[in-house]
Amino acid sequence: MAKAKDIDVTPDETYGRAAARVVRVRAQELFDHAENVLDTSDIERVHDMRVASRRLRAVLEIFAPCFPRAPFESVLSDVKALADALGERRDPDVHIDAMAAFAEKVTATQRPGVQRLLEYQRERQTRGNEILATELERVERRDLHARLMALADAAEEALQ
Repeated sequence: MAKAKDIDVTPDETYGRAAARVVRVRAQELFDHAENVLDTSDIERVHDMRVASRRLRAVLEIFAPCFPRAPFESVLSDVKALADALGERRDPDVHIDAMAAFAEKVTATQRPGVQRLLEYQRERQTRGNEILATELERVERRDLHARLMALADAAEEALQ
């Protein structure tokens, strides 16, 4: 799993300035994990992006008072939708790994049932990937990255 970048916040730093810096870093981490996230042969990519989405959501909620309400609510909604789509893809990945390990330990008579469960999870993974692909297109179309940067800018501008 990708480690979150350490962000030093000092006691003399304003809440708004800290909000701007932390949101910029966590947003960049999210988008840094987007490359090849639909590749089902490397399930850690989607895991890392999902974790990054949860970190970003948490900091948005912590710093909510620093942002203009309407743009904030829209951005937060989009981050939540992306996290949900990542979950739709990630959950079957976890089940496939567990079932594959389990399949190695079952008897020959149990294997057909386990294989059917694996097939079902692979179908869920495919559907999850379709959901995620659609959401990634939506994120790009709605320019979530730029909107996150605009929130950070607004938090800093409110200080001036």
